Amino acid sequence: MGKASPYASLSATRAVLDAHGLQAKYSLGQNFLVNDDIVRKSLELAEVGPGDAVLEVGPGIGTLTCALLGAGAQVAAVERDADLPPVLAETTAPWAERFALVRKDALDLSAGDLAQAFDSLGVASGLGEGGAAPSRFGAAGTELTAPAAELLPGFKLVANLPYAVAATLVLDYFQRFPTMTSATVMVQREVADRMMAHPGTKAYGAYTVKLGFFARPAGRFPVGPANFFPQPRVESAVIRLDRVAALGDACASDPRAGARTDDVPDSLAASAADLSAACLMADAAFASRRKTLANSCKQFFSGRGAAGARMAERLPELFAAAGIDSKRRGETLDRAEFMRLACAWRSMSDAARGCKDEPSIESEEGPAV
Repeated sequence: MGKASPYASLSATRAVLDAHGLQAKYSLGQNFLVNDDIVRKSLELAEVGPGDAVLEVGPGIGTLTCALLGAGAQVAAVERDADLPPVLAETTAPWAERFALVRKDALDLSAGDLAQAFDSLGVASGLGEGGAAPSRFGAAGTELTAPAAELLPGFKLVANLPYAVAATLVLDYFQRFPTMTSATVMVQREVADRMMAHPGTKAYGAYTVKLGFFARPAGRFPVGPANFFPQPRVESAVIRLDRVAALGDACASDPRAGARTDDVPDSLAASAADLSAACLMADAAFASRRKTLANSCKQFFSGRGAAGARMAERLPELFAAAGIDSKRRGETLDRAEFMRLACAWRSMSDAARGCKDEPSIESEEGPAV
């Protein structure tokens, strides 16, 4: 069996960096993968095959990129390091017709950027027969409207992510790019734990709840520091997350109806407003992790201006409407129960109107919705 990537070794990585007078930049979280077995296992977990549209974040010198291209994928990569485009032009040269590079910070990637990149590769979208004409898009970075973003071609995210932004980026992409079908990403072990945590565990928190409305873990394997150059001081893991339809239609009826559990059929799709409210309730429930729902939510909403203060006063009514014991802690609630809280909140029309101008939902990972 041949190598998955010609650059997945310490000697090959050093040779490329030396040839271009470069070294790893700690400020950008650069740790180059140097184990071909890990590259191969990543491709197998992601199930990448000929014709697949793939988005890669932080391609570096092209180690994983070349493996994706070698598997027959059409790859659009996002790289912010201005020194690396010449390197990537060299390492990906054998597959140049199937590789497109977007030069910007991955956190600023727009649907317009993706549309242009995939369009340049001839990847068909839902915007017209054989893909769309360049005139569909404005200048690079122009964001498509939400309906147009939904018509981007289906694609997979496969990447060795910069650890400082990994959690934020994965949730953000699942929220903003509805045609992203899966994410197979290298992240810090603790982040992977949070991504697949269950209620009642230490790793379970607001981030887990929010991500759970969009994706489910489908596989994982560990990766030690020795597989990178330079070696990071943390343990890593590759995890696959598959998109699911957002939980939902609880708001169409009494939110207390039925014994909703965390395995509610994914076919019940929640609205954007439902998801916004559910994510907000997750932030509130975990604002003070060791406190009860009543106390944590009161503290959270009381600090959000006059509208939040009004909401804090109505929390007993909210918990009663949702059928949730306010003496519980946030870590004991599953995603269906957070949706019940969201639906109860939305049914309190005067409270919903009062909070509509509140700031965007924020968490430690950044904007949530």
